[in-house]
Amino acid sequence: MRPSDDDAPGRDPLAHRADAEPVRSAAPAPSPAPTVTPVRWPEGERLLAALTPELVRLMDGLTGTMFCAKDTTGRYVAVNQAFVDRTNETSRRAVVGRRAEDLFVGHLAAHYAAQDERVMTTGEPLRDELELILRPGGSPGWYLTSKEPVRSGDVVVGLVSVSEDLRTSDPADVALSSLSRVVALVHERLGEPVTVAEMAAAAGCSAPALDRRMRKVFSLSPRRYVLRARIDRAAALLTTTDEPIAAIATATGFYDQAVLTRTFGRLTGQTPAQYRRSSREAGGRPPAGPPGMRPDGGQ
Repeated sequence: MRPSDDDAPGRDPLAHRADAEPVRSAAPAPSPAPTVTPVRWPEGERLLAALTPELVRLMDGLTGTMFCAKDTTGRYVAVNQAFVDRTNETSRRAVVGRRAEDLFVGHLAAHYAAQDERVMTTGEPLRDELELILRPGGSPGWYLTSKEPVRSGDVVVGLVSVSEDLRTSDPADVALSSLSRVVALVHERLGEPVTVAEMAAAAGCSAPALDRRMRKVFSLSPRRYVLRARIDRAAALLTTTDEPIAAIATATGFYDQAVLTRTFGRLTGQTPAQYRRSSREAGGRPPAGPPGMRPDGGQ
């Protein structure tokens, strides 16, 4: 007897069965859910709306770098696990909605609040702040902190902050503690020349030793660090003030507007005028930077 079509070699015996279950391909894996704890207050909602889920997911994956987003009332709106680990809490849900004074000892909370007030009042970022912070377990360690204001239109609605663990086991590390004095010197004198010799004197070391320390922590030579600080300051003034570009050049230590324009364009890909225009078209937000500088000064 001739085999039926259902029994023919190479045929799926269920292919023509009316009562057979249809063959289904596996459903695609769902995209990872954003790691944002819901917020229930207006200031937090405004800040959260200005952050992208991609940014929050990216920051959540960092293990040696703490991330937080804080609204204008000082409440945490988003944090990663590395940040949670620095507190006495065990989950993001226990941290979101609280303030620094609820989670940290008094002098640290006051220090963070002063930083936040300056960033959100001036609209200017905080860069490369060396801080001695308690690690999980209570041991102190050196961190490099930066904070950036977050805007909705031309209104500051909060800030984002990252603190990178420099992974030194010695809280009395002279090489690191001395750099805080160098950073302060550079930022106090952005409008005037600062020599490597003066920076080395502030650090209490030789110029070659300073160069090694700066490259280890900032991945920049002392001269490149000064240049980056001036470009950062110029970018902040371009986005937050209507000062003439010539005045900004003087305020940030450049000889004149032409020198600022050449240097700014080389390092950011835009002239100061283009950068200011892009910022205003973006509703007051810095357009894309300026991008970080490599040790060779490139982008």
